[in-house]
Amino acid sequence: MSALAVVFWVSVALLVYTHVGYPLALTVAARMVPPAPVGSRCAKPTVSLIVAAHHEGGVIAAKVANALALDWPREQLEVVVCSDGGGDETAARARQAGADVVLDLPRAGKVRTQDAGVAAARGELLAFSDANSSWEPGALAALAAAFEDPKVGYACGQMRFVQAGGGRDADNQEGAYWRYEMAVRAHESRLRSVTAGNGGIYAVRREAYLIVDERMGHDLSFPFNMVKRGWRALYVPTARASEKMVPSIGGEFARKRRMHAHAWPIVLHGGMLSPRGYGLRYGWMIFSHRVLRYAAPALHLVAFATNVALVGAGTIYVIGLAVQLALLLAGFLGARFRSRPLLLARYYVLMNAALAAGLWDYLRHGTPAGWEAPEGTR
Repeated sequence: MSALAVVFWVSVALLVYTHVGYPLALTVAARMVPPAPVGSRCAKPTVSLIVAAHHEGGVIAAKVANALALDWPREQLEVVVCSDGGGDETAARARQAGADVVLDLPRAGKVRTQDAGVAAARGELLAFSDANSSWEPGALAALAAAFEDPKVGYACGQMRFVQAGGGRDADNQEGAYWRYEMAVRAHESRLRSVTAGNGGIYAVRREAYLIVDERMGHDLSFPFNMVKRGWRALYVPTARASEKMVPSIGGEFARKRRMHAHAWPIVLHGGMLSPRGYGLRYGWMIFSHRVLRYAAPALHLVAFATNVALVGAGTIYVIGLAVQLALLLAGFLGARFRSRPLLLARYYVLMNAALAAGLWDYLRHGTPAGWEAPEGTR
């Protein structure tokens, strides 16, 4: 076998492994680990629910009402709204809705705004949510139960994405991907710790809270850093919340491109690639689920380029090239025909392109600390 053929087959094998092989292996490994005992939920620590909001005047009152309706003793719950950059009625409407603490801050970005909320909060447990996230009544109790294990420093809940619009533009397949991701996350949590969280519903033990680079969101930077410091980072599927999904795949591409521009600094410079503190099991998870996923666009390019060069070397390479071209064609046709397989192919192609575009944005002009709400999600 030539060196070119080796490169082709290795790139293909890594792609298949990260998307299919790893979830299957993880499922088998997780089943060999007995389930952790479920918390009693009897302990009721004081909880500060922190919402960093930028120009969220239209939804912040509903968010505060949602927080106050949680199944948690009112005297043990503190709702903290941090308005990042003002300019609208976010702070005033949060006060009118009954938030306990409202900070009207200069524009600093989500991470520094959350840091300010933590500094002002009094809770033993720090919970975080987005202004457009709606928690189910029992979500906070389910999250808090995870912290009855003193080894747990971080816990995230299950986010459900609902389609925000209908008609021709409602072609985003993020919901299907997210269900797949949550299944993988559940097995990671059972086996050791999750490799990433989500910003809409999570909680941190106060003593475990980390001050991270302002560009590096909590979603990706907290779980692996918790593990490095001796904590567990869990996924709690019974802690449920929902958000509106970006209606169109084009809007989802823009959202993921922005997200990945914030994620690449974490991958490249935030300590994720250093195995120190992981242990073999968690190091395997990080490599399989995070490193290879972020490398997927490059692996696809390598597989395609080497396949073109090898197309005259045998029928198997003709078939390989046909499969890759079929995926690209299906992604192209997904813009014109609303067939589920075509839409899924389009989603896969564009989300890998968003990974590459996010890296390009980061390398070209860095990553700003601020953020804007995606269109159609409020």
